[in-house]
Amino acid sequence: MMIPKNADVVVVGAGPVGLAVAAALRQHGHDVVVVDNQAEGANTSRACVIHARTLEMLERIGVTKRLIELGLELQDFAVRDGDRRLVPVSFRGLPTDYPFTLMIPQSLTEQVLLERFEELGGTVLRPYAAVGLSQTADGAEVTLDSGDVIKVQYVVAADGMNSTVRGLAGLSMPENVLPLSFSLVDIRVDGGLPTDEVGLYFATVGMLVVAPLPDGSFRLVAEVDEAPEHPDVAYAQQLLTARGPKQTAPKVTEAIWGSRFRIHERVADNYRAGRVLLAGDAAHTHSPAGGQGMNLGLRDAITLADALSTAIQGDDSDLDTYATNSRAEAVRVIALAHRLTRLANLPQRVRPLRNVVLGLAAKLQRTQVGLAKQLAGFPNR
Repeated sequence: MMIPKNADVVVVGAGPVGLAVAAALRQHGHDVVVVDNQAEGANTSRACVIHARTLEMLERIGVTKRLIELGLELQDFAVRDGDRRLVPVSFRGLPTDYPFTLMIPQSLTEQVLLERFEELGGTVLRPYAAVGLSQTADGAEVTLDSGDVIKVQYVVAADGMNSTVRGLAGLSMPENVLPLSFSLVDIRVDGGLPTDEVGLYFATVGMLVVAPLPDGSFRLVAEVDEAPEHPDVAYAQQLLTARGPKQTAPKVTEAIWGSRFRIHERVADNYRAGRVLLAGDAAHTHSPAGGQGMNLGLRDAITLADALSTAIQGDDSDLDTYATNSRAEAVRVIALAHRLTRLANLPQRVRPLRNVVLGLAAKLQRTQVGLAKQLAGFPNR
């Protein structure tokens, strides 16, 4: 496909955030070029949840209904110690049209967003990497590894945690790597796990997240001393037996896919450098606790597209508002995820006491409602 020489906006990165920005801009009627250095979209992922506030915002680009059709609606989240529910959290009474959390693999979310972008006349150009960037008073130029140069009004960096565009724009993102190792594995079981809630198990030996997925599988995420690169059935079974429910004794029958990772807590010092704007993991990364990462990025995307549309028409003040407000929201979310992660990974000797205190605190209705609103994305509603 021919590389266009001009456009209103270049979006670098065709993950969920980049595609959402691009679809929203197309819906506003703007000319958008999306480039990605991968030959094809990802078919595995860590993100698997979309919260209520994000679903509300995605209504604007017409994908919420399709996502719900493909996903699994869950109205309950619980912090557990084995079979004992320490902190029940219900999304049922939340002030939203979507009083649930939607479990859906990132690959499906990405597919829905790509289909919507293409419906709106867009195309993702692959595999092309941005290798050069220059700005003037009235525009920017992005140079690709093919040698092609695209002249645009604005550039969106949606190219992930190790963003090339962020570096080319001179924006910094200080790093804090938590000394924690995590294992992720998608499994199938022969019964024994609840299919109607996300469980966060606070066992004395360590934490374990158990989340049902739309295809009947379950996602496990656990903090471990040394995570294997390719977790197998025996490894997943060990995690469930040691940390999960006791009475039902779930049996793992298949390990579908797995990975390992460490937590990077980072937020860019600024989301804007002239005509370059950051979104998603290029702007912020943090613990997966609470399933907030992709949600924050998708909300970035819709807000940024609105601001860019106004800027293309001559008033760029909304871009500064986006940069300020979205960064403040990222700081809030990172703090929430940090607290949840630290709570889950207290020293082993104090974990039984932690669970007692959590059980007592959960008796307060405002504790449950407050946590539900924080997770859903509207703490002050």
